[in-house]
Amino acid sequence: MARNGSVARLVVALSVAAVLAVFLLYTSIAGGGTPSVSPSELEQGDGVVALTGLVLGPVSGDPHGEGMRFRLKDIEGTSSETVWVLYQGSVPDLFRAGRHVVVDGSLQGDTFVAESGSMVTKCPSKYQAADEPAPA
Repeated sequence: MARNGSVARLVVALSVAAVLAVFLLYTSIAGGGTPSVSPSELEQGDGVVALTGLVLGPVSGDPHGEGMRFRLKDIEGTSSETVWVLYQGSVPDLFRAGRHVVVDGSLQGDTFVAESGSMVTKCPSKYQAADEPAPA
């Protein structure tokens, strides 16, 4: 009789574990991401989005004062459309004109106002061989 009780407990425990695993998987996948857009796709009323683009110079302002202003354009494509970005917060070491960046925020008027601390720079992904072979 004791064996039937332990089998029932095992079935209940495994069922609860399976339900929790499915719930955790669902909550981690469903609606957890911020939509990513390029400057040419950005529209009023999009809400909070991840804006991905290429930094155009000049970069002006102080990120810890009134904010830093710079323009972003599409990384790929033929669109020449740019958007001004206002950013306050920590700036990654690799940030400069010509780099690919991602910032979270929303469009307010003609300026994309980025959330503080949301800037991420992307490293160049193209492999470039050295001009000279290494000495043997």
